[in-house]
Amino acid sequence: MSSAKTFLCLDFGTGSLKAAEFEITESEALCLRQFGAKPLGLAGAQDSARERVILKAIQELLPERGFVSRDINVCAPGVHAFTKFVKLPPVDTSKVTQIIQYEAQQNVPFALDEVVWDYQITGSTPTGELEVLLVAIKSDIVEGVFRTGESGGCRLQLVDVSPAALANAFRYNYSDVEGCTMLLDIGAKTSNVLFFEKDKFFARSINIGANSITQEFAAEARMPFTQAEQFKISEGFVSLGGAYEEPDNPRQAQISKIARQVMTRLHIQVNQTIQFYRGQQGGSAPERLFLAGGASVMPYTSEFFAEKLGLEVEYFNPFRNVQIDPSVDLEELASYAHSFGEVVGLGLRNLAECPIELNLMPKTVLQKQQLNQKKPYFIATVLSLILGIFAFGWFYSAKIVDAKADALSELQGKITPLQTKASRLNSAISERDKIKDRVEGLADLLKSRFTWLELFDEMQTCLMKVEDEVESVLKIQEPDVKAGIWIEEMIPVTPDYYKIKKRESEKPSYDKRYLERYGLSEGELGGGPSRDRAGTNEIDTLDVRFRAVDLSYISDAANSEYAYRVEEIFKADTNYFYPDATTIAQALGNVSAESATFTFNATIVLQEPIKIK
Repeated sequence: MSSAKTFLCLDFGTGSLKAAEFEITESEALCLRQFGAKPLGLAGAQDSARERVILKAIQELLPERGFVSRDINVCAPGVHAFTKFVKLPPVDTSKVTQIIQYEAQQNVPFALDEVVWDYQITGSTPTGELEVLLVAIKSDIVEGVFRTGESGGCRLQLVDVSPAALANAFRYNYSDVEGCTMLLDIGAKTSNVLFFEKDKFFARSINIGANSITQEFAAEARMPFTQAEQFKISEGFVSLGGAYEEPDNPRQAQISKIARQVMTRLHIQVNQTIQFYRGQQGGSAPERLFLAGGASVMPYTSEFFAEKLGLEVEYFNPFRNVQIDPSVDLEELASYAHSFGEVVGLGLRNLAECPIELNLMPKTVLQKQQLNQKKPYFIATVLSLILGIFAFGWFYSAKIVDAKADALSELQGKITPLQTKASRLNSAISERDKIKDRVEGLADLLKSRFTWLELFDEMQTCLMKVEDEVESVLKIQEPDVKAGIWIEEMIPVTPDYYKIKKRESEKPSYDKRYLERYGLSEGELGGGPSRDRAGTNEIDTLDVRFRAVDLSYISDAANSEYAYRVEEIFKADTNYFYPDATTIAQALGNVSAESATFTFNATIVLQEPIKIK
């Protein structure tokens, strides 16, 4: 086969780099020529190390697998993408772009000049409303993708996102499936839930992935993340729960329980997504479930979701309608196929028009590509200009030298008074800056008076949301269930507080297992930046003890799911706390026989410190 039409597709996932080389055959079909994957480890999910790790994986994988082409389509990780489905009123086609621009300004949680965004009209409602998929990624993230690809010797042609690529791959391979179908793609850090129903499409990303299993197991077993990941892949499975006998290997029993807890939290989110799809999007109940993603093949995952959702479950095969080159190892491909949905979706973008066509190319890259195309013309123009200047100078050099000398003398006469004015101006600017600093200090003090009220109101809103969601989920098992949660104690942590704690005990402020679990060093907290707080009058950390109504009579995991939901809501639904630094303590308090309640602790880091004096 000729390689003239071959092209590469790369999925920059958080857990692994996946690549496939395709070509368009003479019969206008998509054909897989070669494929490969490279694990990225824990560093793949860390923004500070991600570019370096992916670049190394590209430099190793491409020559190792013998990929020929260097023209690539790329899928950005779902954890970095903002996606939202919006409905627009029936309008003339000439006004659609203007209205979508307005919707983007209202919905994208960043200034539009800080993101790359695109949209796709996915259909319309019976009343004529337009259904639009809106996608945005921070510009620096996409530019990092291009920077990494170019450093690896590749020419990037297109940037897509996981939900869109998965949707195109599913439509291409399963166009014959009728009714409402749900696709659950379980990734390393996030999971995607997609619904397909006739021409209707809906998707949602959930911030739960397989890395949660590895991190929690590594913390409990006190082993490095890499070793825990290898054990999960080789020995891990999802516990069946109930009366099923535990394995003899205590490590297997440990990781199977953790896997079930994580999958239970994922199931709660999937259930809420189904309810939203049916209630707010007017969709039908799903009739079947397709599983995809690297974590979906953990043993008993399909049985878990079949039991929880009551649906027929099978694995998504993105190569169902794709031609396979005879040189491809089919047995090896079968072991990776479930995680190549995004890669196949990228390949289809070069074949024909797809149902969802997004391209998140940043303006800086487009300008660079246009400049490269025009570079030969610029070079010819510059050479002509240089030759012209040389000829002019050769004939009129003496005249030019005299003119320059006169101009220089005139400029020197004008510079002296300007320098005096510049000195006065600099003094005025310095005085203005001092006044500005004093005004800003007074403004900060005034702002701190109201911050506590706003903070308590935000926390109350989050807790009420937790109560509503827990009642909604558990009413299926217990119609009269009543959830309740409140703050029993909250200690603002100051620098003096830590000094007292150090005198009271030789142990560090945070358990070492907690630090290892989230990759922290002493003095740091999860997603928030490390702050040198010595000598300040601010607090930036809250130690909170929650008390909640006991729900263990409904299920053994109800209380722990309750606590984890608090953690997820505080991470996702507030602008006051660092998401990655909000953590729930591993152990729940004992259930009080007198009040039928239990307690659990949380550590919360504020995005902005609050002055206390």
